[in-house]
Amino acid sequence: MSLIQQTDVLIIGAGPSGSSAAALLRKKGYAVTIIEKQYFPRFSIGESLLPQSMVFLEEAGLLENIKNHVDEYAFQFKNGAAFLKGQQRSFYDFTEKFTDGPGTTWQVRRANFDQLLAQQAEQYGADIRFGHEVIAVDVETQRPILTVKDEQGEQYQIQGKFLLDASGFGRILPKFLDLESPSDFPVRRAIFTHIEDGILDDPDFDREKILITVHEKDPRAWYWLIPFADGRSSFGIVAEQDFFEHYQFDESSPETLQATFERILADDPALSQVLRNKKFDTAVRTLVGYSANVKHLADRNYALLGNAGEFLDPVFSSGVTIALKSSSLVVPLLERVLQGETVDWMQAYEKPLRAGIKVFRAYVESWYEGEFQDVVFSKNQNDKIRRMIASLLAGYAWDHTNPIHKNPKQRLSTLAEYCREEQSQIAAIGIE
Repeated sequence: MSLIQQTDVLIIGAGPSGSSAAALLRKKGYAVTIIEKQYFPRFSIGESLLPQSMVFLEEAGLLENIKNHVDEYAFQFKNGAAFLKGQQRSFYDFTEKFTDGPGTTWQVRRANFDQLLAQQAEQYGADIRFGHEVIAVDVETQRPILTVKDEQGEQYQIQGKFLLDASGFGRILPKFLDLESPSDFPVRRAIFTHIEDGILDDPDFDREKILITVHEKDPRAWYWLIPFADGRSSFGIVAEQDFFEHYQFDESSPETLQATFERILADDPALSQVLRNKKFDTAVRTLVGYSANVKHLADRNYALLGNAGEFLDPVFSSGVTIALKSSSLVVPLLERVLQGETVDWMQAYEKPLRAGIKVFRAYVESWYEGEFQDVVFSKNQNDKIRRMIASLLAGYAWDHTNPIHKNPKQRLSTLAEYCREEQSQIAAIGIE
């Protein structure tokens, strides 16, 4: 190998957290090199953005480029979330929320969205090396070193003053540094694809909202339907492993996966009616055991961003928001390190980031336990409660002024009880 290459900041992965961190660092004048194993555009799920993301995209100087390509890539304007379970329907409008900030965003094909972010980071001066793979990591030295294999199979080493892992489900540093920690979520599987949805002039369907459907026979299972602006949608089903066994689950090929998916859909009359004109025309994929956690999120010369650190669950679409928040939070701290200061990464990065993740976790857990389902389908919510819930669903999980933010699991549990009992005493959940 030749001499070790040098840069200010090394980033593994050019997805939303990596590209946004690179853009923020380039705006401050630091040299940034991103090592990205794949080539863009590439397929990814997580297509329903949350309005909180808009704040972070604008901060990184990435929002304007997205706006300029909305029509070209059929990004769908999004203003809320709709819920369906049998004959029950509910929705939340994100413009009618408790927290200040944007109330709208888009539903995007991630292949196009991620490529736009990476292209903008490159325009700001980031060196993105597509098709390059990290094969070794050394963080024992003061300045971390990556050993990388390039497109031709040749190896080289590159050293930075700091290392950010934005590798998403690749989870490079957790694997190399033995940071992985078992998730306490049950093992769940997702089956998903893109479809021609065929939804025309359906008065009960709103393309400007993600549709989350609870399986009529098993409330642990749910579907996502994320419409794009060109008559297509991202479509998926999530459930625990034993759920799929009832449907003769077979992942030996995309065709058998599709057959499983269609059997599951046929068992849900309400959603089948919404999708009565659908066409499966894209290979069906599956992902299992995706929830993940780590022992810590940062150390003296590296930090984990987004899904590389923790991934909860696709319900409520928190992934991209957490990814962008982590970049927004880490870059000012990283700048202090580059200027020779000492940073308490636990206090300054991990605790604040996990505070919001804790809120997301509370209502993910509450959803699967059935309590949050009782809340969203309840007809007994006053305007103030609806606004607080809308803020959570819109991604504002770091808003400490939202009463549900404090002890969120307990508050959601009490709120579910309130909704079930159809009482109007707001004081029961500590909201005045």
